[in-house]
Amino acid sequence: MVNTFFSKVYCLDSGFHTGEENMAFDRQLMAAFLDGRFQQCYGHDSCLWRFYGWHPHAVTVGYNQDISGIDLLKCRSEGIDVVRRPTGGRAVFHAEEFTYSFFAESLAQNSDLYRMVHEVIQLALETLGIHAGFCRSTLSRHQGDAASRAVSCFTASARYELQVDGRKLVGSAQRRSHNILLQHGSLPLSARHKELCSLMTLSGEKAFEEIVDEMERKTTSLEEILGYIPDYADLSALMRSAAGKLHGVETVELSLCDLQDILEDQEHLIH
Repeated sequence: MVNTFFSKVYCLDSGFHTGEENMAFDRQLMAAFLDGRFQQCYGHDSCLWRFYGWHPHAVTVGYNQDISGIDLLKCRSEGIDVVRRPTGGRAVFHAEEFTYSFFAESLAQNSDLYRMVHEVIQLALETLGIHAGFCRSTLSRHQGDAASRAVSCFTASARYELQVDGRKLVGSAQRRSHNILLQHGSLPLSARHKELCSLMTLSGEKAFEEIVDEMERKTTSLEEILGYIPDYADLSALMRSAAGKLHGVETVELSLCDLQDILEDQEHLIH
């Protein structure tokens, strides 16, 4: 089924960067949408997908999240970045994963765009033989201390998020400013996202075991489903193809150099 939200679909694979570089890049892209620089160059009926990874590994926390649930000293000692996302949601450990950001100017409801983004991912996963379904429940509020709430991003599933055999596969979060939407999402390649538990400030062994068990029961990864880790470049190509297929258009691949004029503060990322 063709989705007609956007007639121009652009994709950018920006590769692997530090946590601060990745989040600064997304803030710059959102600013370019907010002041119309992107639309002036690429059209008002356009959207942009950015695909990327993390080097070194990083923990991101939601825009309004209490960071006290994260063990900052341990993260620093292990060389793990800790940064705040411009989107909401809870903490995510970005280790072996494929990450996306989606940008658009649209009057559509957040929930409709949320579903559309996950339909693209669903199409890409189908190519790998993964039949992911939508979660139909709404996100519940996680109770407990700051550390317990921090882990709930991947252990709580919102409506239209993707799961396989009842276990969450893709975690996403949104931010809207006026008519501009930014959506972040993480697709774990391996089970390393569950290591977030060891990077939290927990009150005792029992709390640690409970959260480990919850992560194990409620989340999954591509390696756990497929038995192998797909190549990052292959996933990027599958996502580009799926985005074009859903919208019934040919996607246009952008490079970092293409965006140089509208991302003046990001020259250090352009090679």
